[in-house]
Amino acid sequence: MTELTTAYMTENCERHIPNPAIPKWSQSYYFNFYDRKAKLGGFIRFGFMENMAETNGFAIFFKDGKPLFTRLNMHLPYTSDRPEGGVTVAGVRLEAVQPLQACRITIDTEDFGVDLLWDQRFAMGDSIVPSEGSDDAIARELAFIHLEGPCDVTGTVRVRGGDIIEINDAGFRDISCGPRNWAGVQHYRLAWPIFDNGMSCVAVHAITEHGDSYQKILHDGERWHHIGKVEEVIEYEADEMGFRHVHWKVWDEDDRLWEFTAQPLFRWQFPFDNFVMVEQMMEYRLSDGTIGYGMGEGGFRFPWEGNGN
Repeated sequence: MTELTTAYMTENCERHIPNPAIPKWSQSYYFNFYDRKAKLGGFIRFGFMENMAETNGFAIFFKDGKPLFTRLNMHLPYTSDRPEGGVTVAGVRLEAVQPLQACRITIDTEDFGVDLLWDQRFAMGDSIVPSEGSDDAIARELAFIHLEGPCDVTGTVRVRGGDIIEINDAGFRDISCGPRNWAGVQHYRLAWPIFDNGMSCVAVHAITEHGDSYQKILHDGERWHHIGKVEEVIEYEADEMGFRHVHWKVWDEDDRLWEFTAQPLFRWQFPFDNFVMVEQMMEYRLSDGTIGYGMGEGGFRFPWEGNGN
């Protein structure tokens, strides 16, 4: 950790935070959502790597399991703009409407438009919780802080022909600050469900040259809990990258077991030169039958080193 404290980064994470001491210093802002009635969802990311003079971002929307709008820009000129005050990357605009509470994303093209608000259901939790005395590769290679927040997502999506689709469901957002060195991780897999009973989970299992590393935090509808243990079984598609079916078990700090499975609704790939993220919207189901929706994702370093199974 540099002279920047976790408390400082957390408090200021929607502002510009420089750190010239770390070559791959990064601030990133990620959003997803799925509206089950409209069968429409999306993935949006803004990434800023100041010392590499680089901005990257994507905005992928889908409906009925098929792409609706795709904009992918992984190596754009750098901007010091941030959500506080507003930032636009390749025509996708992000504004912090209320600090660490609500963010608005807008897109306005001839054939597609978005005006959506992510409003947090409760205060964000930090999923970077290194074990005392451990060498946590995620904290060292990918982020010092990684704040997570399940949100109500509302607004509209405009499609070709002028039809307006109302959105009123749920999604996740996250904010990360720290190094972003994809080469430090051989592979990771994650589950990010939001269930109808209020339970939300961030479970990330990364496989590194230094061993296994985790991000793990769970909200039971009342408060955030640390996760003590994670087990997952991933069935892959024939390409060994897409999820066909997943089965996760997580035990919270009170030793309660939360067990869930999921199948994919939509899949897209995001390349980072010698690394790729395979991002999927999943329909999840708790062991008691409660339904949830959210992301399932795998990351893979090249040359190909396998998927962790």
